[in-house]
Amino acid sequence: MAAEIIHPRTQDTEDPVDAVFALHRGGKMEVRATVPVRDADDLSLAYTPGVARVCTAIAEQPDLVNDYTWKGNTVAVVTDGTAVLGLGDIGPQASLPVMEGKAILFKQFGGVDAVPIALDCTDVDEIVETVVRLAPSFGGVNLEDISAPRCFEIERRLQEALDIPIFHDDQHGTAIVSTAALWNAAKVTGREIGALRAVISGAGAAGIAIAKMLVAAGIGDVAVCDRRGVVYEGRGDLTDVKAEIAALTNKAGLQGSLADALAGADVFIGVSGGTVPEEAVATMAKDCFVFAMANPTPEIHPEVAHKYAAVVATGRSDFPNQINNVLAFPGIFAGALQVRATRITEGMKLAAAQALAAVVADELTPQRVIPSPFDPRVAPAVTKAVAEAARREGVARR
Repeated sequence: MAAEIIHPRTQDTEDPVDAVFALHRGGKMEVRATVPVRDADDLSLAYTPGVARVCTAIAEQPDLVNDYTWKGNTVAVVTDGTAVLGLGDIGPQASLPVMEGKAILFKQFGGVDAVPIALDCTDVDEIVETVVRLAPSFGGVNLEDISAPRCFEIERRLQEALDIPIFHDDQHGTAIVSTAALWNAAKVTGREIGALRAVISGAGAAGIAIAKMLVAAGIGDVAVCDRRGVVYEGRGDLTDVKAEIAALTNKAGLQGSLADALAGADVFIGVSGGTVPEEAVATMAKDCFVFAMANPTPEIHPEVAHKYAAVVATGRSDFPNQINNVLAFPGIFAGALQVRATRITEGMKLAAAQALAAVVADELTPQRVIPSPFDPRVAPAVTKAVAEAARREGVARR
């Protein structure tokens, strides 16, 4: 059956669907000049002949491009439209409303300019080549909504080819915010992260990145589950990425299903969709943590989770403890661009998570283990921490 075509009735702004379309009409962003062009004198400075002096200076000293163009504070938001929100492979044009949204969040929360770029190709080589050719115009690249496992190789190859930060937000933004929330959940319940055993439902971009960051943060143990169950060393069907994560995780040597892994677990982290049966949740450790982040339907509904868990988080804004990437990526790029970092390191990501957790460290309750995206302390704290970490790790150029 063909998809239903929605005809928005924009005159009826009381209808939430129509209000959404009304807001998006004409797009959500525009380009504006930062300098006046009011007369011939302004024109001669902003364009010819004055601009030639700046071009010549940059040709002689390429680093000046960051001072005298938008490059030093501008990020490309790049997608191929293959893994858009919960909508899946909807293509580059349909992805543009999301990329525009991402761009305005960069500006709103981090003061970073961002340009949506939707590519009409899905081949890894073509994507890498295209972004490398576009890179002279940008100070960093935010990869967005590119399906796994291609996203891992694309990010790796771009970082090898370019000397600017490359950041796949679906991986690392989710991991940073989840780790911050877990640190605070442990603190508010009087535990240490090293005493916890976590189970992650989902071995895609987010699940793999969360597992790696939890290991770096000192988690006691973590097992990753895909559609076939626990990812463990020696399982015959593992991709290279899953084989790598199997070697880093699952110290207990668990096998079997997600439900098997949940028995006695302290933490559930859901980034997969689907539904976890309540009887499986009931087998988790007393006062466990449930981070069910699938949207719009969490893997474990908060009403069910609260029967067993001391701390519950979701990806939704209508429940407490929203795990939202906007808490991370604006400040991460702002900090990286501030010091002209050549890349975003694991240490910078951990510093971002620590700074994010610290924002509400003195205000913790089980319903508040992570700050709101609208907390004005968030972006400055993350920006500062990331910039300092970049200098410590030797990737800052100023």
